[in-house]
Amino acid sequence: MSEHLVPPWLSGAAGPAQPDFADTLGRTRMLRRTMAGKVREAAVLVLFAGDPAGDPTAAGGLPADADVLLTQRATTMRQHRGQVAFPGGAADPGDDGPVDTALREAWEETGLDRTGVQPITTLPKVYVPVSRFDVTPVVSYWRTPSEVRVVDSAETDRVVRVPMAELLDPANRFLVRTALGYRSPAFQVDGMLVWGLTGGILAELVTSLGWESEWDRTDVRDLEEALAAVGMVL
Repeated sequence: MSEHLVPPWLSGAAGPAQPDFADTLGRTRMLRRTMAGKVREAAVLVLFAGDPAGDPTAAGGLPADADVLLTQRATTMRQHRGQVAFPGGAADPGDDGPVDTALREAWEETGLDRTGVQPITTLPKVYVPVSRFDVTPVVSYWRTPSEVRVVDSAETDRVVRVPMAELLDPANRFLVRTALGYRSPAFQVDGMLVWGLTGGILAELVTSLGWESEWDRTDVRDLEEALAAVGMVL
């Protein structure tokens, strides 16, 4: 997607898509067919920054300064209130595909300079039943990081560059279980609970890119209790 070389620690993201990626995140064709209403297109920017050379001594070559850009939605929003997410949102008629949607939405939410972002690949779409969005994750490298901030406090409470070392710390990883029995990978970091779509995408990427450290997969926590631990409620 760019004339720039992909950093070696992100090069695996540009390879063939994993066939089970969307299923792992909870999308099934049967579910999509049974949902009433029109499915809308959306995209999120999965934006990593860090030394482009990487660290050949680290798992997957991940550099020590690597981070990922996350937002926390405003608690006043009707849907997904207070949830941690990648920058992104619904496609506009004028967008030139999911990459353009992700970059535009990220600029609108965080004020980032999109010219410093190098898109690498798009992952398979993930269907989100609550909002009826077909979400395309756009994996990108932040070649020239710019200042980011909360642009609209009515939509976003926080904009955070989260160190990957903290996300990958086994002490910060577990599973959450909803009242309906759905299980999601989760990360507790910087006073936030990252779970659901965002947690699933991150979990898939850190595994496929070889960044993962062993963590306790038997640690399954009630979602409401896990949210309460970081001062949030459903």
